[in-house]
Amino acid sequence: MMVAYILVQTDVGVIGDVAGEIAAIKGVMEANAVTGPYDVIARAEANSLDELGKLVIQKIQTVSGVSRTLTCPVLHE
Repeated sequence: MMVAYILVQTDVGVIGDVAGEIAAIKGVMEANAVTGPYDVIARAEANSLDELGKLVIQKIQTVSGVSRTLTCPVLHE
């Protein structure tokens, strides 16, 4: 099982909406609005790195209001 944290930058004024939409995506365990250089941090799980990449590119990056993502795979849990 592959686990990663996805750091998300959003457009102004949509942080809560984006966090809620990302949290509802299958494979996302949680998504929280935060302060700092990123607006949302999500924790996701996938069966492989390829599946994780598809989750980020096809699901998370297509959420309205997402402007940029940074995926940080967990090495040891």
